[in-house]
Amino acid sequence: MRRCTFFCFVLLLVAFIAVPLTARAQFRDPTKEELSMTSDPKAPGAAAVFLYFEAKASDAMHYHSVYARVKVLTEKGKELATVEVPYARGEQKVTDIKARTIHADGTVIPLEGKPEDLLTTKLQTKDGERQLGKRVFNLPSVDVGSILEYQYTLRYNDDYVSSPYWQVQQPFYMHKSHYFFEPAKNISYIQTEHGDLAHSLLYWAQLPPGVKVVEDAAGKFTLDVADVPASPNEEYMPPMDAFLYQVLFYYTSAHNGGDFWDAETRRWSKDVDHFAEPSGTIKDAVGKIVSPGDSDVERAKKLYAAVQALDNTEYSRARGKAELKALGLKVAKRAEDTWTQKSGSKEDITLLYLAMLRAAGIPAYDMKVVNRNRSLFQPNYLSFDQLDDDLIVASLGGKEVVLDPGEKMCAFELTRWIHQAAGGVRQGAGGRNATMTPLQPYLTNSTTRIGDVTIDASGEVTGNLRIVMTGQEAVYWRQMNLENDEHEVKKEFDDSLREMVPEGVEAHLDHFLGLDDPNVNLMAIVKVSGSMGTQAGKRMLLPGFFFESRSRQPFVQQTQRLAPVDMRFAGRVMDQITYHLPAGFTVEGAPKEDHVVWTGYADMITKVMQKPDEVTVARSVARAFVLLKADQYQDLRGFYQKVAANDQQQIVLTK
Repeated sequence: MRRCTFFCFVLLLVAFIAVPLTARAQFRDPTKEELSMTSDPKAPGAAAVFLYFEAKASDAMHYHSVYARVKVLTEKGKELATVEVPYARGEQKVTDIKARTIHADGTVIPLEGKPEDLLTTKLQTKDGERQLGKRVFNLPSVDVGSILEYQYTLRYNDDYVSSPYWQVQQPFYMHKSHYFFEPAKNISYIQTEHGDLAHSLLYWAQLPPGVKVVEDAAGKFTLDVADVPASPNEEYMPPMDAFLYQVLFYYTSAHNGGDFWDAETRRWSKDVDHFAEPSGTIKDAVGKIVSPGDSDVERAKKLYAAVQALDNTEYSRARGKAELKALGLKVAKRAEDTWTQKSGSKEDITLLYLAMLRAAGIPAYDMKVVNRNRSLFQPNYLSFDQLDDDLIVASLGGKEVVLDPGEKMCAFELTRWIHQAAGGVRQGAGGRNATMTPLQPYLTNSTTRIGDVTIDASGEVTGNLRIVMTGQEAVYWRQMNLENDEHEVKKEFDDSLREMVPEGVEAHLDHFLGLDDPNVNLMAIVKVSGSMGTQAGKRMLLPGFFFESRSRQPFVQQTQRLAPVDMRFAGRVMDQITYHLPAGFTVEGAPKEDHVVWTGYADMITKVMQKPDEVTVARSVARAFVLLKADQYQDLRGFYQKVAANDQQQIVLTK
């Protein structure tokens, strides 16, 4: 966030003198208990724990500093000897690095060298016009039982402020931590991303019960926390940024939340309407795509297909300004630019569809939501930038329908799972409102796996599989096909087949059907071969559930749950395998038919059909839920334990 250059120049002179005194923590002698520690009763099984962590920041003096003391308890904990420091190139600089390793016998190994020699650059990405990176340094001679102690300072340019984000809960247990923030002296010089002058410094906090940020009479903020558990690391977690203990400071032009969201959504809605204005070019295009006798639904479908057919640069390649100029093109400022150039970002294409619907006389509105794979909408955090993606709400057949035209290969009326149960804001006939997108029913996402295999007397198997996908799985493979070559897609699909067939059986994709058409089912034709039967005297044992014999059902081994459960999307998997038996063998035993129900949430049905020379086993697991609280975990686990036990049944053939 940029601020007045002259004001910052004066502060920079002060900061040059003051930072070494305010930013640097002092190294501390370890206690005998810390040196001898081999495990931590407060964090059983932990690879490492933070004995102490301190983060200080000053927008008045333009620095962030970190000081940490870490106890390494296992080999895995030695990974913390590599310290990564995120920074913005050209705006921030990592300085004042000081570090040492203290062995369990008290021996001290200091980190030696100049800061510029100690640091390496690990990663660079782009955030708009900013280039982000990570600077890395490594502590020396680290063993299990060592204490790691380090500090560094991150300085930033005099014409920026960088209010801190305190990540209070981290992947490792924190015994004690201290945080300090000194805001800019005069925030009226600070401009928001829209060029408005800041009026307030606010913070969004999520902290343990009874713990609060303290502001002193001088307007400086401190936070002290003890005994913070490690962040959960469990299967199928929602974006944990929305649940972990944290504090985020920011400068804003708003005086309160109501004023902020009213002003920001009004600004956003105005920009949307300007971009999506149904110009003459758009009206002419719509007139050539739809017919006068079409219903609203038919017109919406035809227009949806038209914008989906454009080059979506999210899945190809966005052109830079120089390349656009060389091609006689330009950065899209209106929907008609996207249509004329037959190319655009997913946001451009979404708003082009909005313009076309309005040109066709269909009431339609934009909706801006958080990508649910990244985070959850936090209305108390006054930042419009937390909203990621655009959807369209259209009034069709007397009801509102959410559409996702910016997601390539996403069929009409299907939204990607990252946009379901996603919070944000939307336009509407009555103005601008907060919103939450609906979850789609489990029948929308279906995978059907059908196998027909022949087994000989030695247990050798040959045959074919058909895997039919609708909904999210189909979109996944179609989008992968857009971003990769045919060989890579085939390799990735073959990798997914390994957990889908029994031990000793190989499965390879022969070809896809419908890979380029989101309006039909996606089918994979797979060839299988190998050895599957286990010989036991005159008996041969076969897996009763071909597709599940090697799969690992989730939640079975985990006895307790800390985090909520996020299964991404609801769905149903239906399996049917037909075994053609070797000559001279009959079925002695087969899986039992069963129906396991978790009322309102999930069920499993199994069926068995026998003929003299073949046996067919069918299985269906439907899961109607997506999101569950942690206190529902035992019911969830109980269901999947029954599914896992069912899947281990065998077919017994007798010679």
